Amino acid sequence: MTSTTPDPTATALAQTATATAAAAAAPATNTAPTATPDPAGTTATATTAPTAPTATDPASVAAAASSSSVPADSAPVTPTSEAERLRRWRLVLGGGGADGTGCELRGRDAAMDGALASLYGREKGSGGKAPGGRRAAGLGASAPGVARWLGDIRTYFPSSVVQVMQRDAIDRLGLSALLLEPEMLEAVEADVHLVGTLLSLNKVMPETTKETARAVVRKVVEQLEKKLAQRTRATLTGALDRSARISRPRHRDIDWDRTIRANLKNYLPEYRTVVPERLIGYGRAAQSVKKDVVLCIDQSGSMAASVVYASVFGAVLASMRALDTRLVVFDTAVVDLTDQLDDPVDVLFGTQLGGGTDINRALAYCQSRITRPTETVVVLISDLYEGGIRDEMLKRVAAMKASGVQFVTLLALSDEGAPAYDRDHAAALATLGAPAFACTPDLFPDVMAAAIEKGPLPIPDMAEQR
Repeated sequence: MTSTTPDPTATALAQTATATAAAAAAPATNTAPTATPDPAGTTATATTAPTAPTATDPASVAAAASSSSVPADSAPVTPTSEAERLRRWRLVLGGGGADGTGCELRGRDAAMDGALASLYGREKGSGGKAPGGRRAAGLGASAPGVARWLGDIRTYFPSSVVQVMQRDAIDRLGLSALLLEPEMLEAVEADVHLVGTLLSLNKVMPETTKETARAVVRKVVEQLEKKLAQRTRATLTGALDRSARISRPRHRDIDWDRTIRANLKNYLPEYRTVVPERLIGYGRAAQSVKKDVVLCIDQSGSMAASVVYASVFGAVLASMRALDTRLVVFDTAVVDLTDQLDDPVDVLFGTQLGGGTDINRALAYCQSRITRPTETVVVLISDLYEGGIRDEMLKRVAAMKASGVQFVTLLALSDEGAPAYDRDHAAALATLGAPAFACTPDLFPDVMAAAIEKGPLPIPDMAEQR
């Protein structure tokens, strides 16, 4: 199952490159340069909204490269010299007789161009160009050579661009096997996508590499926990407090919206005021368990990033005493990893990315573990490509909803935007009151808070996610 949407890591490139470099990338892929167009885009400002480059387009990476050598704290933009314009065009176009610049790169620029050509250029002797004027894959699969190349790109490019180039090297050139070597893992720039690749290789990974792989995964997980944990706990603690209504609240705990609605009959027109005969307030979450949460995660290959984020969030939720959290992963089999939630790295290495999908079977297991339906939130994270019994799956969702379960369907839990998904199943779930949508890690705490409070979910615009 593969996504049909543009690679969202283009956003990272757009953020990395300045507005001037982004302006340079557009003409590089559409028209030949002349003396008039300025690839530096000297009239662009920080508010310019250029078309985002695709992450696998070497021109995008080169545009970011050309801008990275310009000091970020330089004086106000001044007209770019002809030599500088040619230099930037040369980095964008990749050299060869067809680039039309006649510019020779030296020093750092030549080294950056060499790093780009190693990935996007042909083997030596081909001029670094593929038919049609584009670079083509040419990085050899030698572990020492790739390790040196990884060191080079970390020297010349910012981290966000390094991550894009690593993904290109793995996806375009089939270098996944090289990640089985410890020295390679120590050289790469760790991110969520690399963790997904490592998890997919887990079963074929030699013992000598597993410890290094776990260290890489732990580094990413700790970074995500540091970023996400505090806000998640704060948001959900507030939601748990608000979900417990009391009739004799302290002044600071009064829910004014509900109190006013409940006392509208006591409105005095002459005084233009409402007499609050009945107060409604927020409770305070006690130490006992208030809500049950079930995370049901599709571990098919296309859901790798979602599995990583869901495991981290699962560990954060499990650390909250007011929540009883269960984490279930599935393909055609169902595995309950709840007992490993104290360490999300163990959870991740307990998954097995790839294989088929049986959502109905997974939901049957989750349904059997629900003991307090009106206090339970079930979160299904899946692209909804069902290999099991479709009608039974929908019946289970309907039954859980009817019993009082808050059912949330996330097509993805990642920064990758809306994925490819089964639209018929999504529409069927929406008719049952369980609309399916893609959710970013930043939005997830708000989604969970709304589900805990039994309020409307903050569903993003799917069109904007594409």
